[in-house]
Amino acid sequence: MAYTKVKMQKSHEVVLEHIKQKIMAGELTVGQKLPSVVDFAEMFGVGRSTMREALSALKAMGWLDIQHGGGTYVSSTLPLKADDDDIFHKAESIQELLQIRIILETGSAGLAAKHRSPEDINQLQAILEQMQHNVSNEVQSEQADVDFHMTVAKATHNSLVVQLMESLSSKIHSMMKDTRKLWFFSEQSSSLRLIEEHRVIYQCILEQNEALAVEQMRQHIEKVERIVTNALPTSPNTLP
Repeated sequence: MAYTKVKMQKSHEVVLEHIKQKIMAGELTVGQKLPSVVDFAEMFGVGRSTMREALSALKAMGWLDIQHGGGTYVSSTLPLKADDDDIFHKAESIQELLQIRIILETGSAGLAAKHRSPEDINQLQAILEQMQHNVSNEVQSEQADVDFHMTVAKATHNSLVVQLMESLSSKIHSMMKDTRKLWFFSEQSSSLRLIEEHRVIYQCILEQNEALAVEQMRQHIEKVERIVTNALPTSPNTLP
């Protein structure tokens, strides 16, 4: 008799889903300010790092707006279709997600270079500064990484690209957490190299060099794919 394996959810995934369902049900309304991380963590009975991870993922998915020093709010513009991210939850491997990232994000980089506004450039520059400032802070550095890729997507000014990235972002967020650790394990001074790769992509978008933006984004994601494959030789295709 065949049985289906049950995938255990991580604590932050349980919290994330609970908050998301409350927003979808209207129990948490657009623009509503949420409790502090400390209060939320106590309410859910989890650690603060778990709570921050859940909130950061919800922000990346477009459900929350986190204002540094100003609190956390339900986003004023919620994802249009709540079930979109289910498509990407069906991915069976990190490689599948990386392949989708290459297709989606190289295109995003090219469109961003063509259509970016001064405001987009300012946001990308601010995120790079956050990366530099938080280079030794794993949680904040990881969130800045996610924010950078989401901001590139928004700089395309193509609503469908943004929706696809928002749908994929939950998986990307989880994947980045693992691939960044593999990256840091695989290379000396890799955190600074990671920042520099993002800076090069930013520069291409700033200069509106579409072809080079596409190529630099491709090299960045393909490098992550190589590191993941080399670091997990026995089971490189299994998602955590």
